[in-house]
Amino acid sequence: MKPNHKGTAQLFQNPLLEKLTRTHIAVPISIFIIIAIGLITYGYIHGFITVLSAIGLFFLGWFIFTFIEYIAHRYLFHMDTNTDLKKNIQYTFHGNHHEYPKDKERLAMPPIMSLFIASMFFFVFKLIFGQFVFGIVSGLLFGYAVYLFVHYAVHAFAPPKNFLKILWVHHSIHHYKDDERAFGVSSPLWDWLLGTMPERNK
Repeated sequence: MKPNHKGTAQLFQNPLLEKLTRTHIAVPISIFIIIAIGLITYGYIHGFITVLSAIGLFFLGWFIFTFIEYIAHRYLFHMDTNTDLKKNIQYTFHGNHHEYPKDKERLAMPPIMSLFIASMFFFVFKLIFGQFVFGIVSGLLFGYAVYLFVHYAVHAFAPPKNFLKILWVHHSIHHYKDDERAFGVSSPLWDWLLGTMPERNK
């Protein structure tokens, strides 16, 4: 679908549901940074993690997030839309963003939904990592906050004249040139590792 620089999509007829699909970017970023700090602090104060392990687990969680970000973007947000149901789901979750990439109120998942998903990740990771979950999920949620900041910045601001410009170029290729490549937003790492880097980053 051809993207528009201005405009917005109406996803629901119900005004309350429609309002819940919109958020100022500062709200989820603030929420998840606070939760990330709270988790790692709680884990340290109660003796679940040490300072050294907290640092290592934090960066491990951040690294895991970059993979989750890539997989979700590539396979969930860009799912095959071979049925009407899948078309509606894909458009609601992500297709509207490709149609209206400059809609600043829809550059982040609604906090209610993202908090629910974050809670699920916490309980799943607790089963896998036990007491180390406080460090890992802290890094995971911080990674999500960084992703939200980067995603907002590349859509809302002109690219900087430094090494960070690669993130603007990378995501612009995904939106305006080839939406089957450049799935990484906060990092092109997994595009490089899994073969979805654009052929030329012009």
